[in-house]
Amino acid sequence: MPQSSLLNRQALYLRPDPTRVIVRPFKPSTEPRHLNPRDKTRANEIVDRVLSLDPTATANQLRDILANFDGRHRNLLRQFELRADAMEDAFQHHQQFSQQERQLVGAYFMNEYSFESSALFNPSIVPHPDQSGIADGSTRVIISLRAVGEGHISSLTFRSGVIDRKGAVTIDAPTRLAVLPDIHASDGLAPAGCIGLAFKSESELSERVIFPVTEAQSNGIEDARFVAFDDHGKTIYFATYTAYSGSSIRSELLETRDFLNFTLTPLHGPAARNKGMALFPRRIDGHYAMIARQDSENLFLLYSDDLHHWDEGRLLMKPEFAWQFVQIGNCGSPVEIDEGWLLFTHGVGPMRRYAIGVTLLDKHDPSIILSRTVEPLLQPEPTEREGYVPNVVYSCGAMRHGDLIALPYAVSDTYSNFTTIKISRLLETMRPIGTAL
Repeated sequence: MPQSSLLNRQALYLRPDPTRVIVRPFKPSTEPRHLNPRDKTRANEIVDRVLSLDPTATANQLRDILANFDGRHRNLLRQFELRADAMEDAFQHHQQFSQQERQLVGAYFMNEYSFESSALFNPSIVPHPDQSGIADGSTRVIISLRAVGEGHISSLTFRSGVIDRKGAVTIDAPTRLAVLPDIHASDGLAPAGCIGLAFKSESELSERVIFPVTEAQSNGIEDARFVAFDDHGKTIYFATYTAYSGSSIRSELLETRDFLNFTLTPLHGPAARNKGMALFPRRIDGHYAMIARQDSENLFLLYSDDLHHWDEGRLLMKPEFAWQFVQIGNCGSPVEIDEGWLLFTHGVGPMRRYAIGVTLLDKHDPSIILSRTVEPLLQPEPTEREGYVPNVVYSCGAMRHGDLIALPYAVSDTYSNFTTIKISRLLETMRPIGTAL
């Protein structure tokens, strides 16, 4: 039977909200040549029609657009202008045009996108870089979430909250607005393929949306596993995630110190061709360490001296219990406690039902398994089994809060919830193994 008595489910239920929208470039489909034999593209034709309007009609159209959309976005006119700047070829047949005409053209080549209309799931949690102004014994946290909208495109969004000294979790309500970052090329010292993202400082954390920006990510930034990494006494927030192009996947790494400025970098090496990589929160014997699933069903322990290159690792765990016979995977980065590393894992069983368990790894040699939960720690409740993908609980990362573990988890690939677990009680229920694999 599941060890549900260990859990303190919070019933917070972070659900997708279709009213939260970003504004994105819109590109009209291209007609076959036999249907449009002229030299102009559809974009050229649309620009021609817009610029044929007289100044009064142009002003009226722009006024109507702002009346309908300006309150839903920050700096909408500026976004129209930036879109027009990216379309200089479409203006090539026109000698003169006003600022209002350029803004109106930009509006015709943008559209709203409800980035979390379908799902808000697969969360991870880390301490917030700003711990000022909260009560003693409390921790301000950042929760990352995978948001899914039209076309099943996944992006990354955030929430903030507080865990109090008794383990009660409160989540701050998200702002109504949502924004995309400015994109800039990396400098010559950055790894190949690295891109930089920068949000305006006036944006709230919950406004910030990291949407796919490269071809490799075009169909999704999926399942970010955030970890607060101790880099010689300084904290860097890393997240491994899956970039999905629509036909292929690869693992990539996100880095930030302030959740305003981010770098996104492809990972290389044989281990990076699969998904579900999770970085340890500090070096082990001077090496970076990762838990990953190099094949389709087992977990491996990897070491590397290069954060961006990962060769194949050492087999750590295979499916052993009935609730995980199909496959196992990690539920985020290992959590360090006095007794070792707590590695939360998901297992897939009959009827493709997902459940979550936990394994304790040796602190000095994580290839040694000390103990594990034989039965699931967390599995779908009767009230939590319906959704886009039924019968699934899934997490991308837990954190320690005093003598508790805070574990956010997704419900049926649709929404997210939280539970806390007392560490001492959890350890009491785990079966000792003591075997080095």
